[in-house]
Amino acid sequence: MSFRVGIGVDAHKLERGIPLILGGVRLDFDRGLAGHSDGDVLAHALIDAVLGAAGLGDIGGLFPSGDDRFRGADSLDLLREAYAQVAAAGWRLVNADCVLVGQEPKIAAHRAEMRKRLSEAVGGGEVNVRATTTDHLGFTGRGEGLAAHAVALLERP
Repeated sequence: MSFRVGIGVDAHKLERGIPLILGGVRLDFDRGLAGHSDGDVLAHALIDAVLGAAGLGDIGGLFPSGDDRFRGADSLDLLREAYAQVAAAGWRLVNADCVLVGQEPKIAAHRAEMRKRLSEAVGGGEVNVRATTTDHLGFTGRGEGLAAHAVALLERP
């Protein structure tokens, strides 16, 4: 068996008038993440983690921000497509760990649904979702945006 690890990072600015989607779940919040797609930083970080582990590039190469086909796209659809390429290359997700970085919103009430939706998008692999604050430091601490980090472990029989 072969194993590979990949890391993904994403960040987007929070803006009024945009729905907030995290881990494929729409949250009741006064601002959402500005992005070419729906701005879901958890899904985007996970996309880069699985692509990186498989050696298949990154989210920008697969879904360029200048390509209108992906404007407003559902990030779970993008994750499904990215993972299909990972699976076609012979890899399977063992597990992934995703961390949301920001002072708010609190995600505890949504964590189980986020885990379920992200897991379904990657073929049923185990996906953990956590959150942390930055004690009011930096753009995430000031509430200007949110960031996410993800690590994925893939195996190939």
